[in-house]
Amino acid sequence: MSDLLSMTGISKRFGATQALSEVSLAVPAGRVLALIGENGAGKSTLMKVLSGAHQPDPGSMQLGGQPYAPEGPHAARQAGVSMIYQELNLAPELSVEDNIMLGQECRTVGSGGLALLDRKAQREKVRQALQLLGHPDLRPETPVGELSIAVQQLVEIARALVADSKVIVFDEPTSSLTRQDVDHLFAVIRKLRDAGLGIVYISHFLEEIRQACDCYAVLRDGCSVGQGELVGSTDAQIVSLMVGRGVAELFPRVPHTPGEVLLSIKNLSGQRSPRGVTLDVRRGEILGLSGLIGAGRTELLRCLFALDPVTSGQVTVSRVMPAHSTASRIKAGLGLVSEDRKTEGLAQSRSIADNLTYSRLQSYARFGWLDLRRRREQVRHWMGRLQVKAASPDQPIGELSGGNQQKVAIARVLHQQAEVLLLDEPTRGIDVGTKSEIYRLMGELAAEGKAVVFVSSYLTELLAVCDRIAVMSRGQLRDVRPTAEWTEEAIMSVAISM
Repeated sequence: MSDLLSMTGISKRFGATQALSEVSLAVPAGRVLALIGENGAGKSTLMKVLSGAHQPDPGSMQLGGQPYAPEGPHAARQAGVSMIYQELNLAPELSVEDNIMLGQECRTVGSGGLALLDRKAQREKVRQALQLLGHPDLRPETPVGELSIAVQQLVEIARALVADSKVIVFDEPTSSLTRQDVDHLFAVIRKLRDAGLGIVYISHFLEEIRQACDCYAVLRDGCSVGQGELVGSTDAQIVSLMVGRGVAELFPRVPHTPGEVLLSIKNLSGQRSPRGVTLDVRRGEILGLSGLIGAGRTELLRCLFALDPVTSGQVTVSRVMPAHSTASRIKAGLGLVSEDRKTEGLAQSRSIADNLTYSRLQSYARFGWLDLRRRREQVRHWMGRLQVKAASPDQPIGELSGGNQQKVAIARVLHQQAEVLLLDEPTRGIDVGTKSEIYRLMGELAAEGKAVVFVSSYLTELLAVCDRIAVMSRGQLRDVRPTAEWTEEAIMSVAISM
């Protein structure tokens, strides 16, 4: 089978950092290639070279048997390479149609030779793309900013489908999709593959990779370290290539014992969700929170942290009812790690030190001044404990890999001395090795007597990590059981209940 795309000897250096070192990659026509590696392995840099966002130092590329050297992302799209990134890249004030057709508008020549926008032709292209994705009901005129994150992700995918692409790169495309949407996406990928396109699929979920992909290539520390067919390869072999060592335990368990009730929720309701939730969380406990997207899990955490208004009910921490303000909840010992680290969880333009300490600066303040030396010492301490890979505490958070950004977000709530950690999808979009570190950290925090509320759409990790699992549906808490009493089928049955 011929290679539709080939990248040979690609290297890229940023100052003293060698991001890529003689990486070679081949994408066959009519195949789905899984690009695998830990955060910081070089996957994003390699894809930015492919998309024209970065120019390689040495190295060459061919597309369809012809030399391929795009001067920028627009040139790459025109040549037939489309990128779908994990982080949304949409104009929220524009409509679904305008976002999908942005840069590839349909035009017709009007009177006087003027080029006019052909809305009818555009709408037909948009309709076909949304039909293929299984969402023909999505109105093209709807502003994208009014859509949920999951539906916005579908708009990103539809944008690539309307282009005459030869190669499509999917970078964590399912991170915000429901199970039904994921199934639709995989069906679309199979159609694109059968049509002879080359597909590069980046994901940290090995189960997902096996479902969607035919073959794999692994990067580690900016180098190509392995490739092959997925059939006949074990998860242990692939993970070993990723991390450079055997991973005996993907879900490490740290012994811990639940104690007294630390967080008590009584009949809590928000404006839309949650609705009448009553729940106790104990010291030394990891409580999993499951449910479909839109079930009210995130809304519950936001009400607990006083980010969303509460219409009724009460929240008690250590037998004290804090006022409904985020400052009061932080003072009471609550800490939240948002599911949306790009726009809400972290200030991307600020340094690691700023992001890690913003929620508790008073300990460094004296007469209106900050003791920056003492703050730096504490930042280094937490970076060391969570093994954050960065040049220095002064490095902008936006320059770090997704996994290292997530570690800083968790370090922030630990630095603010949170006793109850509200973790909303903390392992989304990060690699297997970092996930394992976060699972171990949750166990260590529980062993220290802290309470962890862990929202996840990944049932495997909930069943492996949690002491109890609570399932929400339509804003209500449907059932809470010890983890040993749950199965994936039982959780889904409750999650889809009326």
